[in-house]
Amino acid sequence: MKDFFYAIQDLFDTLLLAPFDELRALEVENWFGANIVSWIFMSIGLVAFVYWMLQLKSFSDNNEEDKSISSHSYL
Repeated sequence: MKDFFYAIQDLFDTLLLAPFDELRALEVENWFGANIVSWIFMSIGLVAFVYWMLQLKSFSDNNEEDKSISSHSYL
């Protein structure tokens, strides 16, 4: 059973997390290159945010949104 857990450890250490070790070593030479994963995620988030805002604006311009006031009776 102990060998099974050592195999999982070896899989993660040598194969799955090796790219992140390379990025950590790259940080000494080039900060922007080492943080490329973060830059990619930030750019995807920015594109998604702009797309969402443009969709909201198009729905608002077409008056497709129900803006009627309906609140609870206790308010």
